[in-house]
Amino acid sequence: MDDRRNIWALVAVALATFMTYLDNNIINVAIPVIEEDLHLTTSGMEWIVSSYILTFAGLMLVGGRLADLFGRRRVFLLGLAIFTLASFAAGLSGDVGTLIASRAVQGVGAALLTPTTLAIISATFTDKRERNVAVGIWGAVGALALAAGPLLGGFLSEHVAWEWIFFINVPLGVVTAAIAMWAIDESRDPVSRRLDLSGLAASTVALSALTFALIEGISRGWTSAPILLSFVVAAVSGLAFVAIEATTTDPMVDLALFRDRVFTGAIVSLMLWAFGLFGIYFFTSLYLQGVLGFSPTRAGVTFVPMALFMAVAAASSEGIARRFGAHRSVTFGMALMGTAIASVAMFGQGASMLDLMPSFIAIGIGGGLTIPLTATVLGVMPQDQAGVASGVFNTSRELAGLLGITVIGVILTSREDSLLGAGNAPVDAFLGGYRLGLVVAGALVVAGAVAAWAALRKAESEPVVNEDVLVGV
Repeated sequence: MDDRRNIWALVAVALATFMTYLDNNIINVAIPVIEEDLHLTTSGMEWIVSSYILTFAGLMLVGGRLADLFGRRRVFLLGLAIFTLASFAAGLSGDVGTLIASRAVQGVGAALLTPTTLAIISATFTDKRERNVAVGIWGAVGALALAAGPLLGGFLSEHVAWEWIFFINVPLGVVTAAIAMWAIDESRDPVSRRLDLSGLAASTVALSALTFALIEGISRGWTSAPILLSFVVAAVSGLAFVAIEATTTDPMVDLALFRDRVFTGAIVSLMLWAFGLFGIYFFTSLYLQGVLGFSPTRAGVTFVPMALFMAVAAASSEGIARRFGAHRSVTFGMALMGTAIASVAMFGQGASMLDLMPSFIAIGIGGGLTIPLTATVLGVMPQDQAGVASGVFNTSRELAGLLGITVIGVILTSREDSLLGAGNAPVDAFLGGYRLGLVVAGALVVAGAVAAWAALRKAESEPVVNEDVLVGV
């Protein structure tokens, strides 16, 4: 493939990444407008946000394996078509049930689409340095989507119509498909393998049951029968998946990877990163509008500097890691990010947008510097299983993000109820819970810095023995 087509293949992958990341958070700022228009219950609001994450996280390992076996370009285009059509259906939704169903189908498309992005980069950019730069651009585009999500969600829901937060995916999807059909060559696992149907089924059931329990636990009660049953199903299916993968001839995921301290440490760090970032995005949207009285558009604008600095830091992370060592740059980034998340707890009802900016910018810079963790996860996977590697990475990120929303939500609600019971005003009670949740999230991200130091320092001390393996950024 010539250099010009390589660049356009990266553009297609970047646009697809932008779309799927955008739908992780574009709806957060728009939720109050949708709530008023569709007369949503609390459960309805949660499911509009979470139905996408449920199918996205639950099916991503499947998407990665299908891409390796049947062709990454083919699965990329299939996922893109499903995602685009489901976005159109979501925009046409006139009731909460149709909207939730459309969001769930969007998640199916994203689960097929997302694991192919890094795998296509791996197959397209065979030169190590070019590949590293492409991964950095991929990470920067994801960060830009974090900026565009709240901004577009706020502007479109306030000044146009909330339906357009979904319709916007349609022209993007058409353009991306046109570029991909011309620029992306087909690639797949060259080794003939059986499709591990038992492993696929077990992983899908385990991830879906766990995601359901995390989504519904707050509203139904953590000790309610459906939630306890979901946790049991997730545990049993997870154990079955481990047993299947340990004994099958062609496992979907090589479990020996998890005995590698580099791989496991990097995954732990990635999950703690997502825990803090997704948690602060979701609940800070509520803080900005419910406590500070920001409009949806102004709330969206407030997030833009955070994500822009994250994009710049992500694009620069390869050069910074090469100069100072990835273990130093990533550890510094996560420590900075965790400290900055906790610092947001200092602000209350009288905070202005300007007051929040130093903390938000620090979160963005710290978050962007963690991009070398992505390549570390991919670096221990054979290139012919790049789809599965991308699936493991993205599944870990999505589940950790959901866990961040859930855990911070539990902390916030419990503290809020306690303060209300003690006679505090509702706003003060919310702030008490919100601040405690931020401190916990920040502490966990700082703990992720320790895991990153251990994982990346070990990775950098070991010689690269296989050039066919993706190397770190």
